[in-house]
Amino acid sequence: MSSARRHADFEPWGDPAVTEPLSDNTADVIVVGAGPAGSTTAYYLAKAGLDVLLLEKTAFPREKVCGDGLTPRATKQLVAMGIDVSEEAGWLRNKGLRIIGGGVRLQLDWPELASFPDYGLVRKRDDFDEQLARQAQKAGARLYERCNVGAPVVDDRTGRITGVHAKLGEDKREVTFHAPLVVAADGNSTRLSLAMGLHRREDRPMGVAVRTYFTSPRHDDDYLESWLELWDRRGPQDRLLPGYGWIFGMGDGTSNVGLGVLNTSDSFKELDWREVLKAWCASMPEDWGYTPDNMTGPIRGAALPMAFNRQPHYTRGLLLVGDAGGLVNPFNGEGIAYAMESGQIAADVIVQAHARATPAQRETALQRYPRVLKDTYGGYYTLGRAFVKLIGNPKVMQIAAQRGLTHPLLMKFTLKMLANLTDPTGGDAMDRIINGLSKVAPKA
Repeated sequence: MSSARRHADFEPWGDPAVTEPLSDNTADVIVVGAGPAGSTTAYYLAKAGLDVLLLEKTAFPREKVCGDGLTPRATKQLVAMGIDVSEEAGWLRNKGLRIIGGGVRLQLDWPELASFPDYGLVRKRDDFDEQLARQAQKAGARLYERCNVGAPVVDDRTGRITGVHAKLGEDKREVTFHAPLVVAADGNSTRLSLAMGLHRREDRPMGVAVRTYFTSPRHDDDYLESWLELWDRRGPQDRLLPGYGWIFGMGDGTSNVGLGVLNTSDSFKELDWREVLKAWCASMPEDWGYTPDNMTGPIRGAALPMAFNRQPHYTRGLLLVGDAGGLVNPFNGEGIAYAMESGQIAADVIVQAHARATPAQRETALQRYPRVLKDTYGGYYTLGRAFVKLIGNPKVMQIAAQRGLTHPLLMKFTLKMLANLTDPTGGDAMDRIINGLSKVAPKA
């Protein structure tokens, strides 16, 4: 179908007097960024019949800094998108979380729930992200790789975004894409949001993840492993740091080893966390192989924008999904599940808005998106912000680990709370407590 025919009824969703050229560079929706948030958004939009441009600045496969471990919450999203998550397709399944701290080692299985599967997954991000992007393509999204998006196209009269300027391909050819709606899925840096005047909230926590890979006999592990006490033993006196360590077996001969650190402590800016990771790895048993000789790649770091740290999530034709909107869970640093969930929520809102008869009706429908996000996550993220302030004191974290890990029932509750794994209706007493707390907490 020709572009002109496909957009014969094209009408911007804002001011009906605004006109845009009809071409291959015009769509119903532009999604900027083909990470988990963007690809999921594009998948559901295309599946509903909308014409979607998915713009990715790099080319697949491409690396991203991540722990590579997926909880049952993220697994549910993959299944919903029709991704083959079998071991034959290259996924490594895990049964739960192994927690180490306070001299105690506790192994917790993922909870048995009606709403989520009882297993998590592991897969490297270079391959993972590409699978989602290709799935969006199969659904009908038009994917442009090596498409570096720059400034937004903004209507002078309304202030609405009506497209984006970009440089396309290896020759960096200048292109302008047009659509009445744009989705910012361009990660923590989200240059598009900044260009539209949406800045990060300083009152929301920010985390940092640093990680690397080692060839290791521990590569084939049924459990994700989390170390709750992070010691810096490089100086004359051992120092407990405000963070946690992880070891995730990748099933391919390597382990993903990393640290998650919060910006709520005095140590956050003063320390070189790559050096801390090296020292932490050096303290591990020698036969695990976490030595410089076994490192298969450099240590890389990335920011973890948490708890709605950029708002509003919809304004003037622009929707924020995933890291661009600060959707990372402050309890555990998980981002992929919330990136995919917010993408699905945004797509649903857009599809409903698209079916409205007038620009004013469409705008009313689009204004629902921030409210749905706050109803879904707002109370839980508020609890998470309080949790982050508490564990910003490493001594509090140490006491919690020492006392809590000796009580398996308490830790089962904690696992459900931190991983946000509850049944919304018909769950057990733990589910009802967690859901109740999330409902009464302010949805800021």
